[in-house]
Amino acid sequence: MYTSSAAQKAKRRTYTRPELSPDQQTEIKEAFELFDSDKDNCLDYHELKVAMRALGFDLKKAEVLKLLKDHDKSGHGLIEFSDFAKIMTDKILARDPMEEIRRAFHLFDDDKTGKISIRNLRRVAKEIGDNLDDEELQAMIEEFDLDGDGEINEQEFFAIMTDDA
Repeated sequence: MYTSSAAQKAKRRTYTRPELSPDQQTEIKEAFELFDSDKDNCLDYHELKVAMRALGFDLKKAEVLKLLKDHDKSGHGLIEFSDFAKIMTDKILARDPMEEIRRAFHLFDDDKTGKISIRNLRRVAKEIGDNLDDEELQAMIEEFDLDGDGEINEQEFFAIMTDDA
């Protein structure tokens, strides 16, 4: 069977668009439902801003207003779930994994020393409800502390998060 050159080129160019995981899809739906405080199946400006922040996107007021303007079908300053899901899907798929790791590092490094200390780990463990004692926290640091300074620097954190440790 013969196929045209154009058909062969088109076949080579086919691109499979990345998709969200079922967990990510659920997160979007749950964020929408949680922050749709008046349960009208739409988000207003404040609900949209908080829902997006909950999913890790802290947009400026002008950016949120533009999203509302671009997707407001009713003319009442509201966005429906289908549009919210599309916007969030695009934003999540466009994330840079290395930037996400960098942001996570800075959540731990709240004292801005450039390192994660046992004090930083203790605070995060407490915030997420993990009841770890100092011995367990110290063991975590020692396992990944490649330069032996007793703390986790950004390079070591990247190695942990990318399984290069």
